[in-house]
Amino acid sequence: MRTLCASTLIGEFFVIGFAGLVAMKSDDLSMATVWTVCGIGMLLSVLLCGVITRPGGVQLGWGLQILLVLSGVFVPMMFILGVIFAALWWASVHYGRRIDEAKARWAAQAEAQESAEAPAQG
Repeated sequence: MRTLCASTLIGEFFVIGFAGLVAMKSDDLSMATVWTVCGIGMLLSVLLCGVITRPGGVQLGWGLQILLVLSGVFVPMMFILGVIFAALWWASVHYGRRIDEAKARWAAQAEAQESAEAPAQG
């Protein structure tokens, strides 16, 4: 799960940065505000890569997805990109967990097979 979720979060890092470049063109927002908000979002996306497997990591990721969609208020294209990344986040969590479960089953089967073969060799 960690690899899929981290890949999504790194993609979001770049999207947030590009959204900041677009938001700078707005007369309603100061450059300091844009880059403070974008910087916090970018930092959060990178930090989440490291804590995704810890308790609450996935929920923090969902919080970032909500903020990404809500950023469409300032950069309308972010409504679309936010929904796309929320779907990618869901897929990363859902399929990542399934992959982790399958890996655990394969490891248990391999260990059982090795332990069954070990006495026969001795």
